[in-house]
Amino acid sequence: MNKVIKNMNKVIKKPNTISLKITVFLSGLVVMIFELAGSRVLGPYFGTSIFVWSSLIGIILGSLSLGYWLGGKISDKKPKVEILSLILLIAGIFIAFVTFIKDPLLIKLVKMNMDIKSLSVIASLCLFALPSILLGMVSPYAVKLKMEKLDDSGKTVGNLYALSTLGSIVGTFIAGFVLIPLIGTSKILFSLSIILFFCATILYLKKMLPLTLILSLLIVLFGFNKKLKGNIIADVDTRYSRVWIVYSKDNYTGKNIKLMRISNQSSSAVFLNDDELVFKYTKYFRLDKHFKPDLNKTLMIGGAAFSYPKDFIKKNVEAEMDVIEIDPGVTKLAGQYFGLRPNKRLNIFHEDARTYLNKTREKYDVIYGDAFKSIFSIPFHLTTIEVVEKMYHILNDNGIVILNLSSALKGEKSLFLSAEYNTYKEIFPQVFVFQVDKKRDDELLQNIILIARKSNEPICFESEDAELNKYLQTVRIDFKPDNLPILTDDHAPVEFYTNKAMSKES
Repeated sequence: MNKVIKNMNKVIKKPNTISLKITVFLSGLVVMIFELAGSRVLGPYFGTSIFVWSSLIGIILGSLSLGYWLGGKISDKKPKVEILSLILLIAGIFIAFVTFIKDPLLIKLVKMNMDIKSLSVIASLCLFALPSILLGMVSPYAVKLKMEKLDDSGKTVGNLYALSTLGSIVGTFIAGFVLIPLIGTSKILFSLSIILFFCATILYLKKMLPLTLILSLLIVLFGFNKKLKGNIIADVDTRYSRVWIVYSKDNYTGKNIKLMRISNQSSSAVFLNDDELVFKYTKYFRLDKHFKPDLNKTLMIGGAAFSYPKDFIKKNVEAEMDVIEIDPGVTKLAGQYFGLRPNKRLNIFHEDARTYLNKTREKYDVIYGDAFKSIFSIPFHLTTIEVVEKMYHILNDNGIVILNLSSALKGEKSLFLSAEYNTYKEIFPQVFVFQVDKKRDDELLQNIILIARKSNEPICFESEDAELNKYLQTVRIDFKPDNLPILTDDHAPVEFYTNKAMSKES
């Protein structure tokens, strides 16, 4: 058998060992950076729910598996270094192509009458399958080229796959800790293309150098200098999300607004010419003074552009607010584009709200909830009975929770509201539901305000304040939750409920 391999090696043109190892390492690095960047490609259009991540990981793993098979098969028939070089070149071209087509393609897909599961699978197939197949071909092809004798076959395979895995580990940390927050998704993808062109060149310098230099130059000229289009002011990748700052118009007033979109969700907005709150649901937070007139210290979960915290500080001149915003990059954008300024009565904490609630010893009069992970979906760990108990215990006597959520009031789209209502009712003596838009059909998705009260004392739903009285009149005393189990850390199918509601909506 060894004689057969020796004879085969006479035919196979062997690449430089160092260049082959560098190629295997860098291809592993590219795979993981490509996958992590993929979540930022899909996020602005489909959110970052478990369905999107499952689709992305599943499609890329499946494509890599197909690539492993194809790479092994082709390398057995044509074990030539120039073919491996060509595979890398084509993979780089495909990744660059993905960068140019991703936004137009995703805009068309998001308009289709399909649920998030189907859309995220289709998008992952269209954008990530072909490059991943090609990247999967690299390791088995490299093994074939490196194989010298049967006695060392295990060592050769182990070494090359260890190098590829090491590259993936390095790529994971570089992408998460450096690249995504530093240079953004498009530039990352273009950089991956150039890395693959480099690998193709060191393997087959004679033929590839002129072509890869031209392709790299084109990417630098037309890719890295892409300008933002239309009404987009800023397109920023933070540690946690892809954020767009855009000019738009308010649907109700027709006034010009500046909008922050996080993972395709309109998170915060300001009017360009006045200080009034843009989104109607945020005005319901002002019911805090009706339910807790003597409020002094409050907590807001979810800052985004800090529209309501700024409103609160302005209207409550002696009170203070702590804001939990997980993403410091978002807070920085709020300062750059939305007029957030330091204030001794506004304290900002950059961490996950759940970890803050677990450890804080502060006491609050009001807790406002306005944190979303994806379209319509609150992070599951902020919905469960365990976190509701934490909020109950850090509230002062007669304190309240005011929670913004998206749901219907009746029918199959109301599953999340029913489950969340039942969860809060398990801990709080009184829980009320307010319909932000009284004209909207009860069976359609909409903003719902849930207020949980740490008191058994009766509450009056009338106020001398005309604005507050208007909001109080939208209480849904007739709301009857479905008999759904409470949400727990062990079982909280939040995204299942919201995805089901969205698919029914379409």
